Amino acid sequence: MRKIKLALCDDHTLFRVGMATILGQVQDFELILEASNGQELIDRISRKTPDVVLLDLQMPVMDGTATADYMREHYPLVKIVVLTMHDEDRMVLHLLEKGVSGYLLKDAEAGEVEKAVRKVMDEGVYLNEFVSKAMLRKMTNKTTVKPVNAFYNSKILLSEREKEVLALICEGLSTNEISEKIFLSPRTVEGHRLRILEKTGTKNTAGMVAYAFKNSLV
Repeated sequence: MRKIKLALCDDHTLFRVGMATILGQVQDFELILEASNGQELIDRISRKTPDVVLLDLQMPVMDGTATADYMREHYPLVKIVVLTMHDEDRMVLHLLEKGVSGYLLKDAEAGEVEKAVRKVMDEGVYLNEFVSKAMLRKMTNKTTVKPVNAFYNSKILLSEREKEVLALICEGLSTNEISEKIFLSPRTVEGHRLRILEKTGTKNTAGMVAYAFKNSLV
């Protein structure tokens, strides 16, 4: 059985030790790298490349936001799950648009961390209730959300089928679930997803969902 390789980047030693213990209890998880800041992670990651990085935001030397930028540019296949105390809506959406795959608060249950890791490995994104509510608040805040037509007045246009697929992705459905719901092959659904990514200029499914909510597309 192939193990999911993990890296943990956090400047609090006690938190890292506790999280390492939790991750070590999952049979198919392997913690291959621990770092106390983003620079240390980057310095070591070329020798041990993980599947998923659990990333804190507020760290010395190199913080989580800068680390996420570097990872997206140099290691685009590595999934990033933010694990932080910061619960501001704008930070959630900002990082999702940057390409992180999930956003967890540090008071999350151990089971949710495991669920998030598996979800980003299988589907590329983990949208929990906290993130979904942040998106909804953004969408309903009329002072910060762009009008619906602002997106469609640009040169970027989605077909009716792409809009349908995007809405289902925002509901958290997987490619196979969308396939069954709208009677398309998984390959066709994936093709629509890739075109939406290209048209919106987003980096992954999480960024695409954040973009959709930010622009009132769903």
